[in-house]
Parts: sequence; structure tokens; C-alpha cells
Amino acid sequence: MTTTQPEGPPSPRSAPAVADDGMEHFGYKPSLNRSIGKFASFAAGVSYISILTGTFQLFYFGFGTAGAAYLWSWPIVFVGQLAVALCFMELAAKYPIAGSVYNWAKILGSKFVGWFSGWMMLTASIVTIAAVVLALDSTLPRIWPGFRVIGSDDLSVTSPENAVLLGTVLVICTTVINAFGVKLMSMINSTGVFIELIAAVLIAIILAFNIERGPDVFFSTNGYGDGVSGGYLGAFLIASLASGYVMYGFDTASSLGEETNEPRRTAPKAILRAILASFVIGGAILVFAILAAPDLNDPLLAEKSGGLQYLVEQVMVSPLGTIFLICIVIAVFVCTLAVHTAAIRMSFAMARDNALPFGESLAKVHPRYQTPVVPAVTIGVLAIAILVININQPQIFTVLTSIAIIMIYIAYLLVTGPLLIQRFKGNWPPPDLKQGGFFTMGRWGLIVNLFAVVWGFLMALNLAWPREAVYGVGWYNAWGAFIYIGIIAAVGLLWYFTVGSRSMGVLKSHAAESRATPTAD
Repeated sequence: MTTTQPEGPPSPRSAPAVADDGMEHFGYKPSLNRSIGKFASFAAGVSYISILTGTFQLFYFGFGTAGAAYLWSWPIVFVGQLAVALCFMELAAKYPIAGSVYNWAKILGSKFVGWFSGWMMLTASIVTIAAVVLALDSTLPRIWPGFRVIGSDDLSVTSPENAVLLGTVLVICTTVINAFGVKLMSMINSTGVFIELIAAVLIAIILAFNIERGPDVFFSTNGYGDGVSGGYLGAFLIASLASGYVMYGFDTASSLGEETNEPRRTAPKAILRAILASFVIGGAILVFAILAAPDLNDPLLAEKSGGLQYLVEQVMVSPLGTIFLICIVIAVFVCTLAVHTAAIRMSFAMARDNALPFGESLAKVHPRYQTPVVPAVTIGVLAIAILVININQPQIFTVLTSIAIIMIYIAYLLVTGPLLIQRFKGNWPPPDLKQGGFFTMGRWGLIVNLFAVVWGFLMALNLAWPREAVYGVGWYNAWGAFIYIGIIAAVGLLWYFTVGSRSMGVLKSHAAESRATPTAD
């Protein structure tokens, strides 16, 4: 076994603060190319959240389930996720490191807590890639009917097969880009985010100039919730999935910390700016879209084949609507690229601890491109496999989306929970944050952290609750979140307790000399 066995991570308060890149606490030597600037770091978080992808992809679900008033879930989700983001900002100010969630949970909790958090986040990211790319089929054929390669020419009818085909092509593209290095990925991602932000602001402005009704529509149930268990509250809780799907992934800015300049100062600011920009711009689009819709009773607004894309086309003149649809495609592209990038960093971070099967191969950095090529290809293949396996499943999109979000909420809980325990023990925040002028919540930290834990647990439970509207008919579908996540967890735990727990340790090829303790092969 070519690993080194470090003494274990020090407590957050006692960890040394000699260097300024966060890596000195984990016993790793630098192996990635540090070339990401402030905007690129911000762009990584924004592209994972992806304002246009999230708002356009699930508007039909939220509006169709709870009507216009479902938009109240947007600020609710923002407040909850902002609490999580603030906790992550403190951690990023101390440990801006690849596989952020994994390494944070490891140093705050234990080796097992870190591993399980990383396993949930990694598998969720792969599932998220498969879920995001499905959005292409609801947008590309509207730009040019020739993109409907398989299935009906009637664009009001969805084509799962075509969605899988287009999604597969996109995954191949993001695999190639990520394999060729972080500079190429960062350049494409930053350009795409710049276009997305401009397009999102312009969409909100144009919709605002075409308002058809007043804001009273947000204060009425309009008949939604009738016949639903729990009435309108039950419908609203289901619809909150549409908002919950957007505002996560902001930790990507920190996961690229080993490739970012001045990471302890850059990453926290990037996290905050990413979630704030997403909330303000995305919220403006959703509010003005509902106020500008020609007919809120149009059934296509609640259909995946219609939704927000259909609404924008109705409001805007044809050439302008087409341009914005192209911008949505760009947003889907960079979102997929960012999620793929985050998944690669997570697999690399775990693999260099030998915390995944075939750790040596997954942790290998290409000498020319200075990026983990094997994880890029492996994750791309797995995402395509998920698409192909589910090609004939009508609930594929909502099921994949829900499962991915829940697993990410679990991964986040495995960070905010141990962080809260460290606060109660008096081990957090470490004094060097305030002394060095790095971000810290100070006396508000305990309250915000406690709220983040409660919020994460309740939201994960809400999303996982068995509902036909999300998971389809039949007990095996209704309980799909528990079943599928249980299977994913069981597979990982089987490996961990039979192989992983005995062999985990920093690989010699990645160990800092000061922490390396040679062991027999």
C-alpha cells in the first residue's frame, strides 16, 4: 500500500497557520495549477448554481404545483442556504482546498464523517450532471427543430430519448474540456457566466417592461392545493423543490481553492457573491415572468415542454426570444461544466487520501495539463450511464433532481453539524481568522450555524418525503429517495468497512515531506 499515515488532522483551533493556502493542515503537497483569479472563482460558484438553468428548468414544476405563490419559496430557500453559505465562508477562509466538503467534514468531525460526506457529494454531483444536461431538449429544439433528432417533431411533446442523446453529447464536451486543464475550463466557464449574467439581467428587464398584472397574484392560492394532502401548504412544500434545486453548489469556489490565487480571501467572497447574485437576478426573472405572462391559466406554463421558455417566447418578439434561448443553452453548458469540474475535484481530493477505489489512478495529475484526467473521464462515463439506464423513465428528471439535491443537503449537514459541535466545544472559529482579517461571523456564528443545521435537516426531509407528484406512482417510486439514496450509501459503506477504512491515508505521491511517514508497500 503506497500510502503515508499522518497523525490525523489537528483540531481547528490548534491547527498551524504558517502558510496561507489552507493545505498545510492536511499534509498535502501542491500538485494543481494555481491560476484562477477572482472573477473565475466567482464564476465557478455562479455557474454551478446557474441562474438561467435552474429558473428555466424547474419553473414548470413549481408553478404547476403551487401556482404563482410558489415564489415565496425562493426567499425562504435563500435564507436557509445563506446560513449554510456563511458557515462555508468561514471554512473557506481557513481551508480553501479541493474537495472542500470532504476535507472540512474530515477535519471537523472524523475520517468516517469526511468520507461519507464526500461520498454523498461526489455521487450527487454525478447525478446532478445527468439531471442538468436533460434541460437541453426543452431549449435546443425551440432554437432549431433539427435538434429534435429522435422523437416527435411536435415540440409540445417531450422526448426522453432525444434528451439523453443531447445530454450525452454535452457530457462528452465537458469531459474533454476538463481533461485539457483548468485554464481552458476557467476561460470557457468565465466567458459563459459573463454571457449568462448579462442575458439574465436583460431578460428580467424586458419582462419588467411587459407586465400584465399586479403583485396581488402572489398573495392568492388561486385554487392550487385543492385535493392535495395538507392543502396549499402541502403543494407549496412540494413546489419548493423548484427553488431548492437552484441555490446550492456555492462551495465550488472553495473546492477550486488549490487552483486559486489568494484563496483564503478570494473563496469566501466568491461564495457570498455567487449566492447573492443568483437570488437577486433569478428572483427578478421569476417575479417579472409571472407578472408578464399573457395568460397564467395557459396549461403549457405547467408543462415541461412549455414552462418558462414558452413564456419568454410569448412575451418577446421572435428574434430576441431566440437569442435568449441561446443564452439559456450557454448557461446549461457552463453549469454542466462547473458541476463536472466540482465532481472531479471531489474525486481527486478523496483519491489522494486513498478514500476511493483505484485511488492511485484517480489521484494522478497529468504532467502536461496539470489536471486529474482519469476522474474527468470516469465521471463523464458514469453520468452518461445514468442517462442511458433511465432513458425510458418518464419521471427521470424530477427523480434525478430530487435525489441529487437531497444527497447534497446530507453532505452539507455533515459539515455544518460537526462545525456546530466544534463551536460548542470552543474550537471554532480559530483565532487567526480575525487576527488575519479573514472572514468570520464572530458572535453571530453560533446562531447562524444552528439555523443552518435545522434548515438542512428539515429541507432534506421535505424533499425526500414520498410523493407521487415528484417520484411517480407505486411505492417503489414514491419512496424512491430513500431507496435509491439508501442503495448508493450502502454500496459506499460496504467498500468503506471492508476495504477503505483499513487502507485510507495520504498517498505518498501527494504527501508533504513534513507529514510523510514511509510505510512498506
